[in-house]
Amino acid sequence: MRTAHFGGHAADLDLMTSRRWNAPTGPRLFLVYVAVSLVPIVLLGAVLMWHDERTGGERALAQGRAQADVIMQMAIAPALDGRPLSEGLSDSEMTRLWSATDLAVYSGSLNAIRLRAFSGEVVFADNGTRTDPLSGDSPQFVLAVRGGTSTEVVTAPSGSGEQVIRVLQPVVPKATGQATGVLELYLPYEPIAAAVRAQQHQTQLYLAGGLGVMYVVLGLVSWSTTRRLRQYAAEQTHHARHDSLTGLPNRAWFRHQLDEALGRVTDGAKGAVVLVDLDHFKEVNDTVGHQAGDELLRVVARRLSDHVRTDDIVARLGGDEFGIMLPGVSSRDEALAVLRDVQTGLGENVVLGDVTLTVEASIGIALYPEHGTDLSDLLHNADTAMYHGKRGSDRMVVWDPMIATQPTNWHIVRTELQRAIDENELELHYQPKVELSTGTVHEVEALVRWNHPVRGLVPPAEFIPVAESSMLIHPLTTWVIRRALADQRQWRTSGVDWRVSVNISAHNIESPTFVEEVLALIGSADARPDDLNLELTETVIITDSVIADETVARLSAAGFPISLDDFGTGNTGLQQFRHVPAAEVKIDAMFVRDLAVSANDRNLVAAMIDITHRLGARVVAEGIEDARCADWLRSAGCDLGQGFFFQRPARWTDLVARYSVAADSRTREVVGR
Repeated sequence: MRTAHFGGHAADLDLMTSRRWNAPTGPRLFLVYVAVSLVPIVLLGAVLMWHDERTGGERALAQGRAQADVIMQMAIAPALDGRPLSEGLSDSEMTRLWSATDLAVYSGSLNAIRLRAFSGEVVFADNGTRTDPLSGDSPQFVLAVRGGTSTEVVTAPSGSGEQVIRVLQPVVPKATGQATGVLELYLPYEPIAAAVRAQQHQTQLYLAGGLGVMYVVLGLVSWSTTRRLRQYAAEQTHHARHDSLTGLPNRAWFRHQLDEALGRVTDGAKGAVVLVDLDHFKEVNDTVGHQAGDELLRVVARRLSDHVRTDDIVARLGGDEFGIMLPGVSSRDEALAVLRDVQTGLGENVVLGDVTLTVEASIGIALYPEHGTDLSDLLHNADTAMYHGKRGSDRMVVWDPMIATQPTNWHIVRTELQRAIDENELELHYQPKVELSTGTVHEVEALVRWNHPVRGLVPPAEFIPVAESSMLIHPLTTWVIRRALADQRQWRTSGVDWRVSVNISAHNIESPTFVEEVLALIGSADARPDDLNLELTETVIITDSVIADETVARLSAAGFPISLDDFGTGNTGLQQFRHVPAAEVKIDAMFVRDLAVSANDRNLVAAMIDITHRLGARVVAEGIEDARCADWLRSAGCDLGQGFFFQRPARWTDLVARYSVAADSRTREVVGR
């Protein structure tokens, strides 16, 4: 067995896809975040530094003003008598000023000091110089005259070139409290600047530390954000490319991978595209619930993944449809070899709660480049092959141009069949079941015919399988039963009392409401259950479903005769008698046609007749085409016969005309030959 677990392969591909699609959300995005967050941090630091330097200068000038004010209050104001400086200073005032300013100038805490009258005349200078480069009409001096204070950094007037703080402010003696002149002070700038720089340095350290912490925090936030973005992007990529129920890649991802594979065809690449569609999946949802249906899909997904090769790709395309890509497959036989293993693993029974289900699927295969190199063409060809499998006995079909003819296109037939049911394009023909011993007709089988407005009469083999696989079988069966009962009422008014047989599908039997629907149809037609014989086809008989068994039992209990159709073919057999309360068994035509020439067929049919009679059921032989066959069956004890020898399917009016009471004698003569 070629076993592969798709999960690891998908994870690798998903990782590569995530890396390819989500590169900006990885380390690169983190670095971008780091760089981008560094820019505002640097700009903020620069602005704060500039602001701190600017405020540092202002603090130095403010400190100079404060120091000048102290000198005014502590040294200058007490030394003056209160006269206007324009009148000059007395000797005592001069003495007190020299005494108050000498120590300050000598210690270096004061660079120079002058007292000036409001006119600008210097009346006192610590160096004895009565001249001043600052004119009396300068804005700074005028501000001081008007009661303000001017503070700025200038070059020392001594010519040393050092920077000093010059303060101009009104002179206010303590004696009067009134301004008498202007004080001009020159304070050393460097000590003040040094103190301000020390304070700035401390502030800058705090600022750098705070910005560093902020940057680290932003970095952590960026790292966390990018990590979450990567996770989110990876999750979104996974969700965008995978089916949430089964975990398999979805249709978009499957088409993308297939498209890439087709791009390598020019280099000699080969492979196969496979579509897998579950049979009767709707009945699972209808009978055991959608939750069980979802679990069945998960089981199917695991089985498909477990039974393909390592490099094969399995995807869920939607609903109960799956896709498989088989790269490297170069021939029909190689593809079938892989898929037979898949089909075997898929077909094992599934236990869902108290219900055991048999998994069946139709598989369509298209090879590339043999069957096409265009994505849409390949998927269409695989889809056509898959639905061809649903209509036939072989559930695994490789695409062939012969199966793609327009009249048998599944989708077109389905659409037109729906219209035919709605618009009454269908009609019923009937084939009688003739009592072999007497030649009388007791029952007729209803056979649906489709009179297409363009194509004419459409063979049942073309539209019945489509109805089976598309769920149109439910409205089709309802239409057939209703019409058959209506026709039955009319032929009874013509003097014949025939029971009518209708073929029932597995889809009908597995519907939990089928019994009620049939009883409602019987009631609306004013008929009895015994008037309607329900023929169970092979697909019904082999259905392994508790609901199907219960439905058959309820129909039998309600009085409906049950007939086993196509007995002896396919998977039907004697075991069916154990749980199907059959009143009638129909021997398939394949055992009847050659009775005149085949001893084996005669032995088999004789055994079937004997066993059926022992079980209390009547026997109907199908496919009788000549008198020799009819004679042998009558002699073997067969109860009823059906076939072209007696009557081809026809409208009920034609049957009444032939098999009226008057005609029964002629029929007996034919049968008795």
